[in-house]
Amino acid sequence: MKKDGIEIRIGNSAFYFKLGDLLNRKKISKNKLSQDTGTDYKVVTRYLNGEIERLDLIILERFCNYLDCELSDIIELKKNIFK
Repeated sequence: MKKDGIEIRIGNSAFYFKLGDLLNRKKISKNKLSQDTGTDYKVVTRYLNGEIERLDLIILERFCNYLDCELSDIIELKKNIFK
């Protein structure tokens, strides 16, 4: 895990999955997030570990509303950092 989240490199850019850090700061377990948002536990785990291939906007909207955060607090794209 990188300082700013789990890094998934794609070409010259990287996605950072920061949901785990956000949950830790808010003292919310992944089980509670799963239950309170109606999101399958396995799906929450995939977002925590950066193991997703396609972003689901409905799930991200649930997370943002529940955690009272912005999308960039959960997932961030840093472009052209591996030139």
